[in-house]
Amino acid sequence: MKKQPVIIEDLLKFRYPENLQYSPDGKILAFQVAESDRKKNSYHRDVWIWKNGKAVQLTSTLNTSLLCWKDEEHLILTRNVPDAEEGSCTLYEISIRGGEAHKWIELPFTPSEVKKVNDDMFIMLAGIDRDDPDAYKDSDEVRKQKLEQKKKEKDYQVVDEVPYWFNGRGFINAKRIALFAVSLSGGLRIRRITDRKFNTGSFTVHGNTVYFTGNQLSRRQSLFDKVYAYHCDTGRKETVYGKNGISFQSLFVLNDTLYAQATDAKEYGLNETGNIVKVEKDKLTFVTDPERSLYCSTAGDTMLGGGKSHVVKDDCLITLATNDDHTEIWRYDGNFEKTVLYAESGAVFFLDAGKDKIAFVRETADSLGEVFEMDRDGKRIRKLTDLNAEVLKDKYVALPQRIDYISEGEDLHGWVLLPDGYSRNKKYPVVLDIHGGPRAVYGEIYFHEMQVWAAKGYIVMFTNIRGSDGRDDAFADIRGQYGFVDYQNLMDFTDAVLAEYTNIDQSKLCVTGGSYGGFMTNWIITHTSRFCAAASQRSISNWVSMTFISDIGLYFCTNECGTDGLFDEADTEKLWKHSPLKYAKGAKTPTLFIHSDEDYRCPLPEGMQMMQALAAQNVETRMVIFHGGNHELSRSGKPEHRLRRLREITDWFESHIK
Repeated sequence: MKKQPVIIEDLLKFRYPENLQYSPDGKILAFQVAESDRKKNSYHRDVWIWKNGKAVQLTSTLNTSLLCWKDEEHLILTRNVPDAEEGSCTLYEISIRGGEAHKWIELPFTPSEVKKVNDDMFIMLAGIDRDDPDAYKDSDEVRKQKLEQKKKEKDYQVVDEVPYWFNGRGFINAKRIALFAVSLSGGLRIRRITDRKFNTGSFTVHGNTVYFTGNQLSRRQSLFDKVYAYHCDTGRKETVYGKNGISFQSLFVLNDTLYAQATDAKEYGLNETGNIVKVEKDKLTFVTDPERSLYCSTAGDTMLGGGKSHVVKDDCLITLATNDDHTEIWRYDGNFEKTVLYAESGAVFFLDAGKDKIAFVRETADSLGEVFEMDRDGKRIRKLTDLNAEVLKDKYVALPQRIDYISEGEDLHGWVLLPDGYSRNKKYPVVLDIHGGPRAVYGEIYFHEMQVWAAKGYIVMFTNIRGSDGRDDAFADIRGQYGFVDYQNLMDFTDAVLAEYTNIDQSKLCVTGGSYGGFMTNWIITHTSRFCAAASQRSISNWVSMTFISDIGLYFCTNECGTDGLFDEADTEKLWKHSPLKYAKGAKTPTLFIHSDEDYRCPLPEGMQMMQALAAQNVETRMVIFHGGNHELSRSGKPEHRLRRLREITDWFESHIK
């Protein structure tokens, strides 16, 4: 029977497993599953458990997410209410034995993360206002008055610090991420742990002690932070590491000793991989260099939410690691000896460890994300869910064909996807797809947009060039080389594919990419006319303007372009040197621009500048602006927005290859 083609609308059928959490005794696995709600143009989430050999859905109408386990038999949930009024949040409790969820506690803030200290106390992460940090103490009447005043001020926005906005969060001026201790004995009691100007990074709980990172934000956010401890039994707070100049990427406790991933960013800049260090009073002791990113950096468009990248269990650190073009699971023992537990092709997005099992969400070249489980030694792997079994049933899914090539002295590789019924005797158009980051990787996973184009008869090609993740920091470091070594890598890859597949129609080459891939798309159309059409998504065109409007501009742009500062003429020259807009004169490639008006990472003016530069030269161009969307449009944007985006790009290519 002939296989059916993948179509754009298939993404509405995808289900996304997220947020794996084992019960405190490590026996029961809970997780949440998200799926599209086309009627509301959003996503609906339910909580599931794996128990007695099968996956059981606990919720169906609550639209809820899992916060934490209350005990071995009860989960704490929060409702997903996008337009909920500020000022209060109800948390729910549900039994894993079944039955309806019921109200547990009502809070005067909305927690984004909750960790249990003991049966009486929970530590919660939540937003506060710098100028009204104790609003959580307000009476109902005062809270109502403040909300009414905010409504009167809704047409105004005042900013006095940077970043004043942040992608996915909107305007964050005067907003802080605070830690709260919530006690239940003798009635609900809440204590704010952090200062009103303090921005919390990460935190971990060990016994009665909460360790956390962060810094004071005054006018400009620091790139570095410090480490603190809060003792829940006494309410005492202390500084563990108070020196300047260190960025802490995570905290964990192993054998009653505090460790972190930390870097001073001096050798490889802000993308430098942190060493694992022991953290003592104002002292960091080197333990090991992981040499790889200890998380999944695989680029894709079929994973929605989040989960843990690492967990400490029974005196071992179990962590994800991006190695080459796939995600591995590593175990560090108490002496930090590393064992690779899992190293299959594809991607592992998040994990958790139970009593004798490790659960993880995995995606492969021909299957969407599912929950897997294996023994703690990495053996006896089994799939727990079939959430997406029907989506790709009877569909033709193109499997990646590897292409090895050499560029600028580096051994590199990429892949092509071939259309159904591919024949050497037939001519084919091509799409070159470029990932974002640039410190991300392509891997052998199901990538929906690529499968759509393969189903339309395109050969799709993609590769990991210099600047990508998966190797060491030296490979990922392209500071001051943007548009040069990476551009040459892409052109050499294109040549390698054309040499291998001589039946490609070289008059029908298309190119697209988002974020850094959008930058490279802009760079390509200003440096070659070999592509018949381009689709530049959430792009960068002018590093000078990007520096002063992006939420991360003040440090990301200067770091990537290799400047010494912000304002000297030499700094501006470097930023402009790497800007595609500088080279826009003479560009000829018909180009579609995709942007969201609430993208504060690569703001809308970046696409507008390049679009206008093309239009001024009578080059065919088009811009589609998505209202209310942000930088995550292709990954977690509104379902209808994701459909429209992919239709626009596909139609643009189709109109230019005919």
